Amino acid sequence: MSETNSPIFISAGDPSGDIAGSLLLKQLQKHNNSFDFFGLGGPRMCALGQKQPVDGKELAVLGFWEVAKRFFFFKKLINDVVISIKEKKPKVIILIDYPGFNLRLAQKIKNLNIPIVYYISPQIWAWHSKRIIKLKQLIDFMLLILPFESKIFDDAGMKNRFVGHYLFDDIDVKYIKADYNMESNLILLMPGSRPQEVQRMLPTMIKTAENLSKNGNWKFVIAGVGGDIDYFSYIKGSTVPINIIFGHTRELIADSRLVVTSSGTATLETGIIGRPMVVIYKTGWLTYQIARRLVKLDKIALINIVGGKKIVPELIQNDASPTKIKQAADLFLNNNQLVIETVGELNKTTDKLGGAGTSERAAETIMGFINC
Repeated sequence: MSETNSPIFISAGDPSGDIAGSLLLKQLQKHNNSFDFFGLGGPRMCALGQKQPVDGKELAVLGFWEVAKRFFFFKKLINDVVISIKEKKPKVIILIDYPGFNLRLAQKIKNLNIPIVYYISPQIWAWHSKRIIKLKQLIDFMLLILPFESKIFDDAGMKNRFVGHYLFDDIDVKYIKADYNMESNLILLMPGSRPQEVQRMLPTMIKTAENLSKNGNWKFVIAGVGGDIDYFSYIKGSTVPINIIFGHTRELIADSRLVVTSSGTATLETGIIGRPMVVIYKTGWLTYQIARRLVKLDKIALINIVGGKKIVPELIQNDASPTKIKQAADLFLNNNQLVIETVGELNKTTDKLGGAGTSERAAETIMGFINC
């Protein structure tokens, strides 16, 4: 029997977290349509009824220095969130990714004796591994989306469950491991979902497109995302035609010959669909200097990390130049056998990621905390 207006707190602070959160929220609503969702999220969670104190685009800040510049905003936000949690006394607290904020929040609310579930683990396997000590102190249960994470938390003595990757619940099944068209002339540019990412990545991608156009009849498209990003201001000076298409990212990936993408969840998205890609990443100088001293891995693309090897090329910071990106792209554009082998490796890696039903499995586990 459902309880009227049962409050549930969810905190998701970036676009990928909003996707995962909205899929989870839908599944929780199937279990109990009287849940009163509140917390942090983006437009997808808001559309499903989550009450949010700030617009989600205020939360998607990337980089150490960029976060530091907004210290007082986040300090006030976390205090306001703690007050709302104390007032509403939710049945469960669900933290999704966004560790810089969410771990500080967990520290402030742990003494309220409300179950805390963390969905999409902080990347302790990549950097700042000592955070697992804090996680063990603060978190009651970990819901994991990457297959190798379970052993890490098992070894730490933390309760956890690998539920699979939420993208399988969001990508139309017809695009998963879609047939590859070797005759396609579409090169897709995916500069990221945050304004900071686009600002750093898109000019380089446009210059790369200009270089590639000298050696082939390629069609270039930017996969646009909603928000305040003015893509047209970036392409107005381009010497080659570049289209911007909004809201059809998966279809565009499936139709493409090659994807040039920023690092992040987009590499898994492209890998699940099964398209060769060149992964690039640029960040602020200070953020990069800090990160290169903390990050332990020799890979940054999630699809390569899950695959356990560099299936697709990665170009970081100064290496992410138009010349080097073109060189990496040409390897795929001029070598069909390499493409076939790469698509095969991407498909094998996709099989490790859990398949459909991720959000349902996550919701089942969370309901166990609500009903206990």
